[in-house]
Amino acid sequence: MKNAIENTNSPIIEDSCCHPTPEITDNTTVDDCCTPTATTEKVEKSIFHTYLPAIFSFIMLIAGIILDYLNIAFFTGGVQLVWYLLAYIPVGYPVLKHGWDAILKGDFFTEFFLMGIATIGAFALGHYHEGVAVMLFYTLGELFQHSAVHKSKQNIKALLDIRPNVAMVFRNNNYVSVHPQEVKIGEKIQVRTGEKIPLDGKLLSTNATLDTAAITGESKPASMYEGENVYAGSINLENVIEIESTKVFEDSSIAKILHLVQNATSRKSKTELFIRKFARVYTPIVVFAALALTFLPYFFVEDYVFGDWLYRALVFLVISCPCALVISIPLGYFGGLGAASKNGILFKGASFLDSITKINTVVMDKTGTLTKGVFKIKDIKTFGIDEAEMMGYLQAIEAQSTHPIAKAILKYKNETTYSASDVLETAGKGLQGTVNNKTVLAGNKTLMDLHKIQVAVESIYIVDSIVMIAIDGEFRGYVTIADEIKEDAQESIQQLRSLGIKKIIMLSGDKSSITEKLGKELGLQESIGGLLPEEKLKKVESLKNIPGTKVAFVGDGINDAPVIAASDVGIAMGGLGSDVAIETADVVIQTDHPSKIARAIKIGRSTRAIVWQNIALAFGVKLIVLILGAGGIATMWEAVFADVGVAFLAILNAIRLQRMHWD
Repeated sequence: MKNAIENTNSPIIEDSCCHPTPEITDNTTVDDCCTPTATTEKVEKSIFHTYLPAIFSFIMLIAGIILDYLNIAFFTGGVQLVWYLLAYIPVGYPVLKHGWDAILKGDFFTEFFLMGIATIGAFALGHYHEGVAVMLFYTLGELFQHSAVHKSKQNIKALLDIRPNVAMVFRNNNYVSVHPQEVKIGEKIQVRTGEKIPLDGKLLSTNATLDTAAITGESKPASMYEGENVYAGSINLENVIEIESTKVFEDSSIAKILHLVQNATSRKSKTELFIRKFARVYTPIVVFAALALTFLPYFFVEDYVFGDWLYRALVFLVISCPCALVISIPLGYFGGLGAASKNGILFKGASFLDSITKINTVVMDKTGTLTKGVFKIKDIKTFGIDEAEMMGYLQAIEAQSTHPIAKAILKYKNETTYSASDVLETAGKGLQGTVNNKTVLAGNKTLMDLHKIQVAVESIYIVDSIVMIAIDGEFRGYVTIADEIKEDAQESIQQLRSLGIKKIIMLSGDKSSITEKLGKELGLQESIGGLLPEEKLKKVESLKNIPGTKVAFVGDGINDAPVIAASDVGIAMGGLGSDVAIETADVVIQTDHPSKIARAIKIGRSTRAIVWQNIALAFGVKLIVLILGAGGIATMWEAVFADVGVAFLAILNAIRLQRMHWD
């Protein structure tokens, strides 16, 4: 089974819809199986046909064994040989064909070659039922492995079904619905409120408000204007907008996600690479050892019988086949990848399942990672005025603003309604206007100082974002706005500590006072604010220089990309929208839950444990049965267990990852 994971053309399942590691081209959609036009009915039919040869061989083998046991008169000689050949051919021919094809390419020492020699030799010695059994159980092992891989692959596909798959394109004086793959550069696309932008493009509408948190990591919705670039995955928050596509589907962020998923198994772990190299050396050694076991005893054993020693050598070959190792280890990692995707976590390769188990320091960005990136009113304080009345004045003037803080204020439920006029906005300071025939100021302390308004002393020392209100020259109160902490932020810190993570640090571009306050709330050892992207990078690099330190950085957006790339394991939050984060990260958390960082580490550790359990199982059983086989104690049936049986057990062990929970 060595090539069953490494290659797509498995001898047993080559006609089925999905191979263990199918190659999916850019033209293949998530709903496809292995070809863009495959349907569920075709898939089920193909899988049924895949199992038919094994079912037929199994029935013929059992019937033959029963006929042998009953000593039926006609079941001897040529009849018996033909019967078992009919049982052998459906499962044996594909293996022999692959072995021959490999030989023609110069690759002699494959598991197909080992199985072919062993089973043909068994037939030559008259051990028909054993020859059929070896090939049948080998086939069943591959089918079982195929089923396990297919399940893991479906978990990954299901995760990607949430991607945008419709674009409203202007053609023939009308908007028509097409797949984003069909959109050409320069075509006009309509995006309705609440929809994701399907392709990267240029804004044609006068303005737009987009949720770009997954792309830039910014907590504030972006106000975009005509001619500016917009990105696939951004969510249109207000009004119907039009964009002109500037990239084809294959170059969009969503297409890159598909590419990453389909190639997730191409990055092998060090353990996996070692086992593959080991198998390439090990297999020819086994073949020559079997030859030696056949002929060398002639010179040392008095009652040497060629047939007996040839049988021992054939048993030795079957036992020695490295299927259990070479199949179960990649399958273990593939199972880990599938289990992770089922939990909303995308590892870009098996190597990162290994890498994440060694992490002992986690560095996190603030906005979008530990906080929701959504502004919300935290506190309201009034002086000499009723709260509802003050908020009526404030909401009236903020209604004229498109700033995200204004939107947070407007969410306040208030029955008092005023209207504002003559509203002027001073960049970086706030708003001034007339409400209910009164002059209203709403902004920061700089705006108050500009108009010589005496503010309450307590307001000067507030850490959170603050909007001060003055009415007719009198300070009337303030509203504090804060980015809300994610519900599972505290839990994620506790879980990381329980996993033995020595150091958890928060780095942010937000002002130091806000960052430090949040750090204290979460109980972090270190929280540093006011950092530029290059300063974050320097901090992470300094941590990496400490001997024995393995750093994971968790962030989102373009500003975090350099740090994500530089860390030992880069983790991106909010996968589907973040083009740059996905490009640079090693692990993508598909939802915005920081608690899944700890879950990713747990999945990595579980995967590694199962892989090493399989290695120990395979080596242990094979070594014991090899000794028994060389001594003439083990038969071909024990050899089948040592090879295919151990592979079955290892695959079952790997499948456990699909049923595990990491809460």
